Amino acid sequence: MGFSLAAAGVLLLHLAFVLFVVFGALLLVRWPRLAWLHLPAAAWGFFIELTGRLCPLTTLEKLLRVRAGLSGYGESFVEHYLLRLIYPGSLTREMQVGLAVGVVTINVLLYGWAFLLPRLRQRAHS
Repeated sequence: MGFSLAAAGVLLLHLAFVLFVVFGALLLVRWPRLAWLHLPAAAWGFFIELTGRLCPLTTLEKLLRVRAGLSGYGESFVEHYLLRLIYPGSLTREMQVGLAVGVVTINVLLYGWAFLLPRLRQRAHS
C-alpha cells in the first residue's frame, strides 16, 4: 500500500510539473520572480522531449509501481498518461520534437505576455 501511494504521489507531482513547464509562465504576471524557477523547469521539459529521454520522475514512478506489485509501463509519462488523451496513436519521434517545440512556443508567448502586460498597463495609466 505504501509503494502504491508513493507511486500515485509521484504521478501527481509529475503531472503538476508538466503543467508548470507548459503553463507556469502564466504565474509570472502575479509573481515575476518565479521566472528563476520556471525557466530551468521549462528548459528541462524541452530537453527531455527533444532528446527522447525519460524523466527521472517517470523512472521513480515505475519503480514504485513495480514494488507495489502493480504493472509498470514501457513508455514515458507523457506517452503513457497524456498522449492517449491528445493523440490516438503511439508517440513518434516527430511528436516528441513537436512537443518540445510546443513547450518553447507556448512559453515564449506567455513570457512575452507576462512581461509586456505590466508595461502596457503602466503606459495606459501614465
